[in-house]
Amino acid sequence: MSILEDRYEVVVGLEIHAQLSTLSKIYSPDSAEYGGSPNTHVSAITLGHPGTLPVLNEKAVEFAVKMGFAVNCHIRHENQFARKNYFYADLPKGYQITQHTTPICYEGYLDIKMKDGLLRRIGITRIHIEEDAGKSIHDQDLHDSLIDLNRAGVPLIEIVSEPDLRSAEEAGVYLTEIRKLLRYLDICDGNMEEGSMRCDANISVRPKGAKEYGNRCEVKNLNSIRNVQRAIEHEAQRQVEVLEAGGRIDQNTLNFDALTGNTSVLRSKEMSNDYRYFPEPDLPPLVLSDSFIAGVKAAMPLLHDALYAIFVNEYKISGAEAITLLDRREIAMYFMEMCKHTNNAKAAFNWLMGPVKSYTNEQATDITEFPLKPAGLAAIIALVDDGKVNNTLAAQQILPIMIANPSFDPLEIAIREGLLIEADSTELNGYILQAIEKFADKVLEYQHGKKGLTGLFMGEVMKLSKGKVDPKTVSKLLTDALDSYNL
Repeated sequence: MSILEDRYEVVVGLEIHAQLSTLSKIYSPDSAEYGGSPNTHVSAITLGHPGTLPVLNEKAVEFAVKMGFAVNCHIRHENQFARKNYFYADLPKGYQITQHTTPICYEGYLDIKMKDGLLRRIGITRIHIEEDAGKSIHDQDLHDSLIDLNRAGVPLIEIVSEPDLRSAEEAGVYLTEIRKLLRYLDICDGNMEEGSMRCDANISVRPKGAKEYGNRCEVKNLNSIRNVQRAIEHEAQRQVEVLEAGGRIDQNTLNFDALTGNTSVLRSKEMSNDYRYFPEPDLPPLVLSDSFIAGVKAAMPLLHDALYAIFVNEYKISGAEAITLLDRREIAMYFMEMCKHTNNAKAAFNWLMGPVKSYTNEQATDITEFPLKPAGLAAIIALVDDGKVNNTLAAQQILPIMIANPSFDPLEIAIREGLLIEADSTELNGYILQAIEKFADKVLEYQHGKKGLTGLFMGEVMKLSKGKVDPKTVSKLLTDALDSYNL
């Protein structure tokens, strides 16, 4: 056991910045779409020209309230905006319009489940609305930094946790759950690589049993869950080594180098008074009515915890299968829609995780671009469940035709392609007898206990019948035939 694990406790709080998926920016009608040629999604408002006035985007407010409900926050009725003053080259106005003393959501929590099954409740201090800055690019020109202001003014919410996290593992689980919520609410795509979700980690250590927190360091702009965990692990170990050598921890803002895994000082940590907050004079107070808040709450979609209960309790799939589906909101929604058209949820899961996933992987596409609607896939499952086509032929021959022609009827395809199961028991028994006679030397081994040989005979029957038999029927008749066959 290391000194860190034996004598110290890690204390972590996360600040998660999520870009909201609105069409326009938070205080202007400029496009908030990701990408585009540099400095094309801008206007006089984005550029901070004198005399321009901000107008608040109502959809951003709605999205913030949705996230507040998702993490059990109180929603503030009377909100003010503030100017946070600091100068960066990618912040044209020289200040950021944000919320300071009146965050729109406050005093919430999120329960996370660890691998060992232990539940941890992580407090949410606040969620506030603000605008993003532009992007400085330092690696495309030998002599100059480049500025792209397309991102300036894109709406953000900042989700600030209490310092309740006690390990890199807990931070990773918490961050994963927050990202799931953002995606299920459809308010942020959670893409950390593109910068639509970013994380700052406040990290400190203290002797085990101590009540007071140690001095913290903030590691800025971590762009993956793994890097958040690596930064916490490295910084906690560094702080312990400093303390063990008799030093003290200076409260600094740090940069994390993903290549080396090390942190380095970016600047001295700013305090609240460094930003010279004052009320934003160009925006009136935002007052949320009871009816507005109630309307947002009523429109909340089912989140993954509620869907998990439905999948396991109503659709009767396993917990592990439910977790697999819920990893992606789009897959979970596709599955939910399928279950409106079929009672065989287990088959729906198997088709999604089998043939459909294989297709999307091969085509380097996504379930959102899968041509066949859930009702069409459910119709193929019904064909199999009714004993008209076996599963293999349905996946290998009917599904590709349906993908190319989503409006086709799978039964008509099965008839046209000659795929319907042959119900003639005489012909089926003939296939079974041919298979047994072909592998007569294996029958005695089967009868002496090598039941795994059933697959050999089964494969031959399927080959002889060209797959146009019901595997369940074949299995029963084949077993009876092998058990009674006299050499």
